[in-house]
Amino acid sequence: MKRRGRLWRTLRRALLYTLLTWLVVTVGAVLLLRWLPPPTTSFILQNRIEALRAGYGFYPYPYRWVDYERIAPVMALAVVAAEDQRFREHHGLDLTGIRQAIRDNQYRNRPRGASTLTQQTAKNLFLWRTQSWLRKGIELYFTGLLELLWPKQRILEVYLNVAQFGGSVFGVEAAAQTYFKRPASQLTREQAALLAAVLPSPSLLHVDAPSDYLRQRQRWVLNQMQRLGPGYLQGI
Repeated sequence: MKRRGRLWRTLRRALLYTLLTWLVVTVGAVLLLRWLPPPTTSFILQNRIEALRAGYGFYPYPYRWVDYERIAPVMALAVVAAEDQRFREHHGLDLTGIRQAIRDNQYRNRPRGASTLTQQTAKNLFLWRTQSWLRKGIELYFTGLLELLWPKQRILEVYLNVAQFGGSVFGVEAAAQTYFKRPASQLTREQAALLAAVLPSPSLLHVDAPSDYLRQRQRWVLNQMQRLGPGYLQGI
């Protein structure tokens, strides 16, 4: 009995230390990234590994950080209009959107998700692509940290800088330079809407060769931007 008691106390201490280490590392990382640009992301690293495995060597990814003030306001609005129209109102999870997605998916061949920009930022920065309940749980944990420790503008700023806009194009500055030969600060409404329109499937939808579906989605994003209005993101 004494041996079993000692073993239990040892396991309990190990679990406690593991939990404390996890909290210190994750909270510390999220706090640092509130002020520092992420040097890379989990998704970029995974793409690099996949390129190495495929024999492409150290494939270049033109990831270029740019501050929120140097991104055209229409680009921020386009992303919100396309991906998360209740961005200002929710606290990481859009429960209204989740309920709507559940209802809609009963009649859709291709289920649509209801991930918020906060969830997508957490996923891009810290997680892996493969869907699982474990990943979803960790995603919710990081989503809560981001909403607790970052202002909304920082969440949107980081998302714009880490989102994938093409097979090897990450971040709005790289996308603007790659597809339109201009900085992100000079993007037009139409260009911003086209970039935002590829976000659900950046490996299948191509900014430089837009399909009819992509053009249709671009028009939808423009309409949603008009509906939200240019002042939607003021004061976040």
